[in-house]
Amino acid sequence: MNPTTRMTMAQAIVRFLSQQYTARDDQEQRLFPGMFGIFGHGNVTGIGQALEEVGGDLPYYRPQNEQAMVHTAAAYAKMKNRLQTFACTSSVGPGATNMLTAAAGATINRLPVLLLPGDTFASRLPHPVLQQLEHSGSQDLSVNDCFRPVSKFWDRINRPEQVLTSLPEAMRVLTDQAETGTVTIALPEDVQTEAYEYPSRFFEKRVHRIPRPEPAQSELSRAVDLLREAERPLIVAGGGVIYADATAALADLAETCGIPVCETQAGKGALPWNHPWNVGPIGANGGIAANRLARNADLVLVIGTRMADFVTASHSAFQHPDVRFVALNIAPMDAAKFGSVPLVTDARAGICALLDGLRSSAYHTSDAYGGTVRSLKDEWNGAVDAQRQATEVNGLTQANAIGIVNDVSGPRDVVVCAAGGMPGDLLKLWRPEDPKGYHVEYGYSCMGYEIAGGLGVKMAAPDREVYVMVGDGSYLMLHTEIVTSIQEGYKLTIVLVDNSGFQCIRGLQMSAGSPAFGNELRFRDSGTGRLDGPPVPIDFVKNAESLGAAAYYAMDEGQLRDALNRAKDEARTTLIHVPVDANARVPSYESWWDVPVAEVSTQAGVQDALDRYREAKTHQRFHY
Repeated sequence: MNPTTRMTMAQAIVRFLSQQYTARDDQEQRLFPGMFGIFGHGNVTGIGQALEEVGGDLPYYRPQNEQAMVHTAAAYAKMKNRLQTFACTSSVGPGATNMLTAAAGATINRLPVLLLPGDTFASRLPHPVLQQLEHSGSQDLSVNDCFRPVSKFWDRINRPEQVLTSLPEAMRVLTDQAETGTVTIALPEDVQTEAYEYPSRFFEKRVHRIPRPEPAQSELSRAVDLLREAERPLIVAGGGVIYADATAALADLAETCGIPVCETQAGKGALPWNHPWNVGPIGANGGIAANRLARNADLVLVIGTRMADFVTASHSAFQHPDVRFVALNIAPMDAAKFGSVPLVTDARAGICALLDGLRSSAYHTSDAYGGTVRSLKDEWNGAVDAQRQATEVNGLTQANAIGIVNDVSGPRDVVVCAAGGMPGDLLKLWRPEDPKGYHVEYGYSCMGYEIAGGLGVKMAAPDREVYVMVGDGSYLMLHTEIVTSIQEGYKLTIVLVDNSGFQCIRGLQMSAGSPAFGNELRFRDSGTGRLDGPPVPIDFVKNAESLGAAAYYAMDEGQLRDALNRAKDEARTTLIHVPVDANARVPSYESWWDVPVAEVSTQAGVQDALDRYREAKTHQRFHY
């Protein structure tokens, strides 16, 4: 007979997770370096008890918010190139649904996280229990069913032995570079505590080896032929380049063949900003060089990106009448977009295969094209310099703050951001030298990610300084992981850029012809009844200090530089409050983003905006 081990279902989960490893290129590491958790009646006597008794190899971390802990896990996974992540456990009910937002973000950004929410009793005997959703049409529904559409794998464990099949499948999805995202396993609170005779071999060490699949030869030949014929090719580098450790291969391809490389949010840093073939960001938040090259490109090589609307400028970026696409991606869905020749492959393996095919014919773009690239790159660098320079006519601008933080930070330091206008400005203005120096969540553009995400980055790379750049609106949504960073000794430098509200959306609103409405942090005016009174004063420095952080005011360039240098000497998380000119914006560089305008309005501004919108839509193209 095979030996067995009697334990509860929750104990079995903890023991199993502690024995999971990943390996790629002969480098092995634990898949789960720990578990985040907030306990309630739905998990404290199950998973909580198991972590205390058998979780020695699975350290427990106590965050302050369930949404935040999933952001932290996703950021950690991103920093670790999707080879490691955290498990996250919550109680039933609101503890579980607090994780929904971050679960969606992880799946959208193709980042592995494991969620273990508590669930209502499988026996149904005590129903309805505290925090249970009752549904008149079903006895088999709980709030955890909300995770189904935002999870790459979803299961509910109604009997303790079901983990024997569920957990291996969950590990397969988490470690599959094409299918990865949020994995949710709902755990009824009674079943967590039930015992079963588990096969002892279930708890042996398992190494999930991450392969580097090669592209199909037939598609590779087509792609090489298209590239050889191209006169004005362009590479779009996405996050897949960085996740696959393919940055050196990308540089080799660009230099050998003379092909310019532009960046997405996730791909920024794939080449250093000053690499001669790095032409900067593309799309709605792109720059002069990349957007002009994209407009005239006759062949676009897409590597490791899902080509979302900001990258494609809502399908208006590529205007060459005969433009063709080659898409190199580990995920077949992404490789098939835009009518591309699909190379379903690991980014590094695919780039090397392309380069081998192009070397055989000594392919290289013309000297004239290289001259155009250099000229556009110089023009773009000048535009970035102009935006970053501190003028202080009406105080610091957001662009000034970005430039100053970038100047003070080191080449291996990491900037973290997520939502509002800051990611677009960072994409245009930040100058990374290291592939892991730029960490922006923009697939979901989730406000509140920044500080929690910064914590995940710091946990993944404790030897690097982490600069969290966050707007005042996003800070107010979710800043409590400052406490966790101090509790665990992970120092962050938080640069809070204060423009008194959601000025990014206010700007978008006004560009569509509407008056400013509902986006600024203002008192309600007693005369008008509208939120257009004076700004609400918030002392963010005192707020951060109350949570245990060091904090400084920075009203001008000198104070900001001084505060940043003082923060380097701090041993704990430090916040720097930087008020900026709310109306100073980094311009759009010859690009567009599709945001519909009201077709019926008595407001003249909206009518004018509608005319501009209709004209802009004539430049949209759909590639098949």
